[in-house]
Amino acid sequence: MNERLKELLLKYSGCEPEAVTRLTAAGSNRVYYRCTLPGGSTVVGVEGTNPDENRAFLTIGRRLRAAGLPVPEILAVSDSGMYYLLEDLGDESLFGAMESARKRGSYDEYQTGLLEKVMRLLPDIQFRGGKGMDYSVCFPCEAFDRRSIFWDLNYFKYSFLKATGLEFHEARLEDDFGRLASVLLADAPYSTFMYRDFQARNVMVREGEPWFIDFQGGRRGPVEYDVASFLWQARAAYPQDLRNHLIDTYVESIARYRKVDGNSFRAGLMHFVLFRTLQVLGAYGFRGYFERKQHFIESIPGAIGNLRDLLDAGVGSEDYPYLAEVLRGLVSLPQFVPAQPSDGKLTVRVMSFSYRKGGVPEDPSGNGGGFVFDCRAMHNPGRYEQYKGITGADAPVIEFLESQGEVQKYLENVYGLVDPAVTNYVERGFSNLMVAFGCTGGQHRSLYCANHLAAHLKDKYGDRIRIVLEHREQNKRTEL
Repeated sequence: MNERLKELLLKYSGCEPEAVTRLTAAGSNRVYYRCTLPGGSTVVGVEGTNPDENRAFLTIGRRLRAAGLPVPEILAVSDSGMYYLLEDLGDESLFGAMESARKRGSYDEYQTGLLEKVMRLLPDIQFRGGKGMDYSVCFPCEAFDRRSIFWDLNYFKYSFLKATGLEFHEARLEDDFGRLASVLLADAPYSTFMYRDFQARNVMVREGEPWFIDFQGGRRGPVEYDVASFLWQARAAYPQDLRNHLIDTYVESIARYRKVDGNSFRAGLMHFVLFRTLQVLGAYGFRGYFERKQHFIESIPGAIGNLRDLLDAGVGSEDYPYLAEVLRGLVSLPQFVPAQPSDGKLTVRVMSFSYRKGGVPEDPSGNGGGFVFDCRAMHNPGRYEQYKGITGADAPVIEFLESQGEVQKYLENVYGLVDPAVTNYVERGFSNLMVAFGCTGGQHRSLYCANHLAAHLKDKYGDRIRIVLEHREQNKRTEL
């Protein structure tokens, strides 16, 4: 813990902490500590990294607290504003409280009640909390406007869409981005507070009641955005009937502040759901593919699933036809095709990929992946001009790799690891196993190895297993 945070804690409490535990922060650069004081009480110490973001959090937090809303009390702030102490809300997040429901596919009375409480409180945050808010401190901008919308759409385009290798016409895509922005801003300027990152991980549960955290990205904006953000959170995976019920709960609650027609609200909401889904895919791409944070990589299949459902429902098809066309191509890419039921057979998904172009692929089966083999230690054909336009499936590259003698020994070791796992999975009735090979470009070494493992497994296990062979960078998928 930073010395200045220790000094702030000492000044606040008058004593040294008995214990300090660093807390996990999935997507934030801020550092959190739980500090246990003599007598057993605890506070949370925070080391901020950005003075503007800190100022936004502290100002918004004080305003929401003054409005009587359940947010942590700000106990002390350093002179620099870079360190502060917060009321400790405990360890149970709403996301964690819903875990058993996600596993069994149904929500009990307590869990449904918690979600209803959140949706009833949301209008209070947006209207009562927003009244008198100093939006000039909001970071990085004070309002949801055309510029901030394009920041998020370009975040999706450059950090996710381009990373998949999918070809698209950038000018036509930008035209539809502009149309989407105009729809989202139809009722601007807004007078309500938009929480922005309103989702189950940012709601804590204390004594059966919801408390709200991580609102530093809030700004003036539309109420629909937060509803979309919460109900379509990728990993929350709320069933549609529950979403519909919670939308009804929200519409009833917002009537205390604004007259809303339920049907019109739902129709407008879907544009925000589409936008929010693209925004989070941009975040998942950057945080997952580039920063290699596993939580975000694991969230991608859920977000792609949401996007697929939106497209199947026709959202955006008429209003943004080229965007919808690109998105249909995106969800159809081999790496995003959901695992299909295998009528009792084990499906072994064998992949090749590029570490440079997108990193380790996510596992659409939801099992968190299996084997990942790094082929970059082998001599790279991609360094030579004559091999740059062909792949590890072409005879010249195959001859190059096999003449070195490395790849045969490498694959023998791979077979020695994968074969016992496949045998074990078949005997235990498992349904999915992923084996991925990565190299620099995903074109030569990894593709060769994926082809040969798939052929080896087909030869050894025959029809006892199903083999899906995917070459991600070539957008090719074959079922053997």
